[in-house]
Order: sequence, then C-alpha cells, then structure tokens
Amino acid sequence: MSDTTPSGPMLAADGTPLKISLSRALRRQKIRALALIAPLLLFVVITFVIPIVSMLFRSVENQIVSHTMPEATAALAAWDSAATEPPGEEVFQALYFDLFRAAEAKEHTKLGTRLNYEQTGTSSLFRTSGRNLDDVGEEWQDPIEDIAPAFEDGETWFAMLSGEGGNRILEQRRRLWSEMVDEPFAGDVGLTLSSEVAAFLPLTAAAYSDWAIFEALEEGRDIATRDPWEAVYAGLGLDLRNAETVAAINAYQGPHAEDLQLLTANLDQLPDLMFRDAFAELDEDWLSPDVWRTIKIYSPDYTSGYFLNAVDMEKGADGAQMRPENQQIYLTLFMRTLWMSLLITSSCIVLGYPVAWLLANLPLRTANVLMILVLLPFWTSLLVRTSAWKVLLQQQGVINEILVWLGFVDDANRLILMNNATGTIIAMTHILLPFMILPLYSVMKTIPPSYLRAAKSLGATNWTAFWRVYFPQSVPGIGAGSILVFILAIGYYITPEIVGGTDGVFISNRIAYHISSSLNWGLAAALGTILLAVVLLLYWLYDRIVGIDNVKLGG
Repeated sequence: MSDTTPSGPMLAADGTPLKISLSRALRRQKIRALALIAPLLLFVVITFVIPIVSMLFRSVENQIVSHTMPEATAALAAWDSAATEPPGEEVFQALYFDLFRAAEAKEHTKLGTRLNYEQTGTSSLFRTSGRNLDDVGEEWQDPIEDIAPAFEDGETWFAMLSGEGGNRILEQRRRLWSEMVDEPFAGDVGLTLSSEVAAFLPLTAAAYSDWAIFEALEEGRDIATRDPWEAVYAGLGLDLRNAETVAAINAYQGPHAEDLQLLTANLDQLPDLMFRDAFAELDEDWLSPDVWRTIKIYSPDYTSGYFLNAVDMEKGADGAQMRPENQQIYLTLFMRTLWMSLLITSSCIVLGYPVAWLLANLPLRTANVLMILVLLPFWTSLLVRTSAWKVLLQQQGVINEILVWLGFVDDANRLILMNNATGTIIAMTHILLPFMILPLYSVMKTIPPSYLRAAKSLGATNWTAFWRVYFPQSVPGIGAGSILVFILAIGYYITPEIVGGTDGVFISNRIAYHISSSLNWGLAAALGTILLAVVLLLYWLYDRIVGIDNVKLGG
C-alpha cells in the first residue's frame, strides 16, 4: 500500500502528509507511554539499579590508600615487594608528611582499618603512630626557634611564604586534601605562595600549604597570625640539608631573609634525624617488610583483593594465592548456603504440595479456613516466629520434652536441634512454606477436575491419573514456588543467625557482619556480588533446563 496518489502524497484531514501525521501520532503515543511508566522506572533505578551498581563499585574500589598516602605510595613504587628489608629513607620521609596530614584530618585510622583487613595489627600501627607525629616534628621545631626566635611567631611564616606565582602549588595541595577527605575544599585560603621561596624551600612550601588549606577552609581560622604545624618545621629542616637551598637562602633578599640566614649559619645545631629511625622508634613494625608489602599491593585505586578474599584467597607479592587453611571460611559458607537452600526448597515442595492440593480441592468453606491458617504466619513478626522455634527446639524445649514424655528419647540424650543446620532447616522451612503453597495453589486451582475423571473413566488408576495427568499440569506452580523459596532462602540471615549457631549460618550472615560490625564494606560488596552472580547463573540454568516460560502463578 502506497502513501502517494497520482496527484501527490496522501493528506490527513488537516492537510499534513499522511506519513508525517502518522509519525507524529506514534511519537505522541510513545511519549504518553513513557510518561506513564516513568515513575516506576525512576523508582526501580533509585531503589534497585543504583544500589547494585554501588555494590559492584564498592567491591573493587580501593582509593583510600593512594588518596591518603599519595606521595608515599608513589615513592614506594620503586621498592621491590620481594625484598627482605623495608624501603629507604625517601619513602619514610613521604610517609611522614602524608600521615601527618591524614592524622590532622582524622583519616589515618580509616586507612589503618582498611589495611587491617589484609594484615592484622596495621590498624593500631597507624593509630598510635598518628598520635605521636608531633613529637617527630618537634625535633626540628625546638632548635629552629632557638636559633631564630622569629619563627616562634606565625606572622613570620606568613610573611616569608607570601608572594606571587605559587598558586599552582597551592591548588595541587588543595587537590590532595579533596581526594583524601572527599570534600571540595573550595574557597579563599587567604594565602598566595611566593614562587621564589617555594623554589628553594619546596618541602616547607608544601607543608605550609597543607596547613594553611586545612586551617582556613576546614577549621575557619585566620592563618596570618597562627603558628603552623610541626610538619612545617620538619619540612624546613629537611630543605636546609640541601646545599643548593643553603646557597639560595644566602643570596635571598626577601622577607625574613636574615632569619633564614641565621639558620644556614647554624646548621650544625639542627638534628640529623632520619625518618626511618623516627618511625622505628614510634613502632618497630614500620621496619617490617610485610607492612610495606601490604601497602604496596593495595596502593592501586582499584583492586581484586576483595573478590580474592571472598573466595579464601589473597594478593601476595607473586600474585593470587590461597589463604592458610585455618582462614578459609567463605567457600564453605557459599557451598553450605546453596546446599541448605536447595534442601529447604525441597522440604517446602514435599510439605507444601499436599496442602496446596487440599486448598484447591476441598469444599470452599473448609478451604477458606485452611487458607487462613496458611496466611496466619504473615500476620506475625518474623523475629517472633524465629524466636518461637528457638523455644521449641532447644534441649529443654517443648519438642524434646514431649519426646522424653512419650519415651522416644532418653532424658540424658535429648536431641540437639538448636545452633546447627537442623534448626536452620526446620525454622526456615516453616517460615518459607507459605511462599511455596500459594503459587502451587494458584496453579492447581486452574486444573479442571474433569481431567482426572476422564483419565479414570479410560481405565487409569488413581496414581496413574495423578502422575500422568494432574502432576504435569502442576509443575509450573512447583517451578514458581521453588524459585521464590530458593531466592528468599539464599539471602536469609535473621533465622540462621538466631537458630543456626556455628554450623547453620549462611553467607548472608557474614555479609551482614561485615556491613554492620567489621565495616569491611568492600568484602561485603564482593560477597554480595558473587552471591548475585550465583543466583543469576542458577536462574539461567533453570531457564535452559526447564524453561522460565513454564513458570506460572496461575491462570
């Protein structure tokens, strides 16, 4: 069929070519349809897509190390991870200024916690060292102020380092602050660095900029009259060790040149302290190559370490390797979760199928009463139901008392039904049973009773009529109920936590632990991602073997 006529294109009632008019009408229909589903689409994106993407990102994100210790990790790149000695002085020097800045912002404890996931004891190492960094800086502060008392006054530092041309350094330090504390640190610092002074006092200028940015933008203080951090004195002391710096100071004619020249004339009074020795005095673990190996391994912005930990592996100097056998728990938990979820699903099928059949075939009045009993657990708190099973299953509980009273069990040999896999299976089967019964019932209700009567009239026995006629038609309900129960079971954590003990907990219990207690969100995200991948894989296998089109909830 053509949209043209011998006299030209076909026109709509308003004179518009019919093709254009139809396109506009279809476009309006699509816009209306999109407007109708937009709220639901937005809800799904906010509550489902974004959290999953965030979880996936958390499982590989590792920027806390490089953002908290940017200069130390850069200097550490040249160190051989297989070495038996700690890195050199350059790395310890960079560590001092990085850690000093992090300690002032209270970020060093977060870094220690992150690395403590990989090596026990690192958290306390960073925490105790961060508290004592001022003492290291005072090794330079006291002699500098004794030689040139003007450096006791914050105005001296401000006047000496102020000038022009040094904005690039200030912005670079501002960017380091922003990456570490995840804040913009926008605003006027109240300082313009002198590029001349920064050229021959680079460490001093960097440390002073760090202090000025934090004081002005985070603490809201006027930096023109305040004394700087001890790290600034350490930076000046280190700069004065450079012969070129000494020569530049002696030729310098700017503000407080005479005070700087006093320092160059009395260099022998300044300490020759090495940062490696200073950190060793703070904590001898800083000389352990294992600490530095862990820092280097986890210094990239993104890591596979969380996923390796989730499958009982770890990153080593030579790549991925299995953890010690006494630390391997996650693969066991994954296998236990899958096996017990399948067992719970099977139990629900065995127990739920007869109940659903009765609901579908009993007289309406009786079926309604039975349906109320099936739905009754939904009106009771999950925590209450689980706690009730705890009362029932314990060794002094109702079930054991009845068995002892009936003589089936000796009083000295009561059944252990709590704090193990048995308790988890019993309690979760009871809790999830309605989720199996309802899909089965909805499918069975649609099966005409005349089919069974027809089969029997043709000579089939009751069993043959059920197995060859009735059961195949109820399989879609079994599929729907099984998927529903299995997905719920594999992610349960309240019931296993209460009645499961050591042998009955699921992987979801570890995920909850890492989210709420250990705060290892990266590992929790990796475990959750693997669990999601396993569920999707099983769903795909189910679709390939059974066919998802065969799953019905009725009709």
